Amino acid sequence: MTWRVHADPVMLVAGIRALLFQALHPLAMAGVAQFSDYRTAPWSRLHRTAEFVAKTTFGPADEAVALGARVRQLHGGMSGTDRETGRAYRVSDPELLRWVHVCEAESFLSTYRRAGGYLEPGEADRYYDEMQIAADLVGCPEVPRSEAAVEAYLRSMRPQLRATKDARAAARFIVNPPMPRWVALGTPAKPAWWAVGALAVSLLPRWARRMYALPGLPTTDLGATVSLRLLRRALYVVPPDVREGPALREARIRLSSIGPSGMTGPLLGV
Repeated sequence: MTWRVHADPVMLVAGIRALLFQALHPLAMAGVAQFSDYRTAPWSRLHRTAEFVAKTTFGPADEAVALGARVRQLHGGMSGTDRETGRAYRVSDPELLRWVHVCEAESFLSTYRRAGGYLEPGEADRYYDEMQIAADLVGCPEVPRSEAAVEAYLRSMRPQLRATKDARAAARFIVNPPMPRWVALGTPAKPAWWAVGALAVSLLPRWARRMYALPGLPTTDLGATVSLRLLRRALYVVPPDVREGPALREARIRLSSIGPSGMTGPLLGV
């Protein structure tokens, strides 16, 4: 299930949605504001995040385990204080890791589903169950492993969430990141990114959009779903060797040597 969902071309939109969702936890956002280089090197930061997801999904087990160990080591030395609330935090806190993980997994699955990705009964639960492996890699001991458990967890977290000053600044940066002048003026990259960013925002739950002081209306949900499905159709016109990332292409090559049964194995069983 993880392979099917993460191979979908709308995962770029899902990833941006996940970042916006994660930013609503004040302590998770405080860690990003204090330790991330997203302001000075936004594109390299985005590339590293996408590469981590791709390699821990499609890569060989030893490579995924090594990446997880590197993240745990990095997080282990990070701690600080939220400047708005004065609360101390550790980036390696299992509660913060759980929030980041659930936002990511829920964003990937909900975006896939709203884009028109088909799910049989029980397959959403299978996806969340498989994603426990990704949580283990970064040191998060236990995460919700079913659709009902994820929904209950998000309901329980809502009283703790708000769009802090740092969260709103990060959201503006994500939707409108800096680009070299020749790219912004000489290519369609800037308006294309604006469109993708706006779509990611509109895919957030209504209550999350309201925290960002944005419309939380059913019409927004409908428009987002229609736009996402049109985008997915357009992306599938792009040839696979352009549309798919290197980790997925390399995984297909490995699978070709062990037969189609490999696609039904564990997340890291390639």
